[in-house]
Amino acid sequence: MTDASGSANRPTSADVAIIGAGPAGLTAAYLLTQQGYSVTVIEKDPVYVGGISRTVQHEGFRFDIGGHRFFSKSREVVDLWNEILPHDFIERPRMSRIYYEGKFYSYPLRAFEALWNLGVVRSALCMTSYAQAKLFPNSKVRSFEDWTINQFGRKLYSIFFKTYTEKVWGMPCDEMSADWAAQRIKGLSLGAAVLDGLKRSLGLNKKPNDGMATKTLLETFRYPRLGPGMMWEAAAGKVVAGGNHLLMGHSFKQLTQDQKTGRWRMTATGPHGDVVIDAAHVISSAPLRELAARIHPLPACALNAAPNLKYRDFLTVALKIRSEDLFPDNWIYIHDSKVRVGRVQNFRSWSPEMVPDPELACVGLEYFCFEGDGLWSASDEKLVALATKEMEILGLCDPEDIVGGAVVRQEKAYPVYDDDYAAHVEAMRGELEALYPTLHMVGRNGMHRYNNQDHAMMTAMLTVRNIVAGEKLYDIWGVNEDAEYHESGTEGEQAALASVRGVPARIAKAA
Repeated sequence: MTDASGSANRPTSADVAIIGAGPAGLTAAYLLTQQGYSVTVIEKDPVYVGGISRTVQHEGFRFDIGGHRFFSKSREVVDLWNEILPHDFIERPRMSRIYYEGKFYSYPLRAFEALWNLGVVRSALCMTSYAQAKLFPNSKVRSFEDWTINQFGRKLYSIFFKTYTEKVWGMPCDEMSADWAAQRIKGLSLGAAVLDGLKRSLGLNKKPNDGMATKTLLETFRYPRLGPGMMWEAAAGKVVAGGNHLLMGHSFKQLTQDQKTGRWRMTATGPHGDVVIDAAHVISSAPLRELAARIHPLPACALNAAPNLKYRDFLTVALKIRSEDLFPDNWIYIHDSKVRVGRVQNFRSWSPEMVPDPELACVGLEYFCFEGDGLWSASDEKLVALATKEMEILGLCDPEDIVGGAVVRQEKAYPVYDDDYAAHVEAMRGELEALYPTLHMVGRNGMHRYNNQDHAMMTAMLTVRNIVAGEKLYDIWGVNEDAEYHESGTEGEQAALASVRGVPARIAKAA
């Protein structure tokens, strides 16, 4: 499938060099290959493509790095998925719950269940707190805490947002930027959720939620039968079959631009030493902090802005358990301070083909950490023991039924949205775009933006259009700006994508 390119046939020249074989990098590589461009992609992982959307295999079991539903309001993205992987999507029911104080809460919310679990007094306090937030909102919203309390009230914030969010990010909610809340949960209204839940509890809402109103409430989703990595393995195979190169196990080392010709020299370190690729354009999905630090000579932002960008890391402990099915959920959010796990995935509920043995269930316990801290540095054996203990504490399985485990680590899984991140990103973007118009930053880490998979793909799709046009027609930073592209339906999508200067949205959409 992939081209390891040993010393005998290392590519030395390309129209476009691409850093990273995740959704953004491979989308760009696939589309450029279709357009007849010569492309070389470097990927530091020696085995897997897909980045955080890869699917790891262990003894026949398949693990997601977090769950990846294939849903998008962009018809272009959906069409591209279908083009790359035309015969391997399955439709899956969505079921997720919140675990809080020993009880499970369905999500989407079911009003009577929530009332019963919380109790009448606490439920009344939640609604009183919500009413107070709506009557007397905080007019100076700065943090995630401010934003969420304004939307849901302090009581619901403390129950259903604070503990889990602080597990994910490793920082207090009042130190996180409100941008993250606005981007990830903007489309979810408490009133709409309660009304939806009440109707479903009473059996009055027969219309399935297709996500076009609020993605968070989706009832079904499409999913590759062998996991999301199946999509990106197929994309990589098509890039190589089209005559282009994918260098696995090659880490980005340095980037230098020839001041006379404007062409780039990109150096990558691989198993056979350094590879130097000469290219007219570079597309980078590398973490923005690392990109700036590896441009030679160093841009000013590499010293003053880049070091201030932070990332949250992530690991999954996959446990194999004697049980056909432990629970029906795709995943469970753990809002409990007694355990360190943040979320539990049930891989069989994503696709039956993720688990090869019908007598075993396989779950993934997700831990959020910083690279180098106690969790990240713990041995696989200690992490499996921790996950086993926490499954028992949560009452999700008997430890005697666990027959094995594996650990998957993912560095820089989440770009951190602290108070100052936006100013640092804007400073870096401004300098790099001014100095290097043929250097294109795409994807989640490439733009330091918590993009979904489809957002990352769209940044790559528009970048390819810019390269083909020979000028910057589209401002890719408009994709997912304040979640408009993803959460506002067709009009929001057009407003974000149709950024051709001076061209009406309906014309730009067709460009």
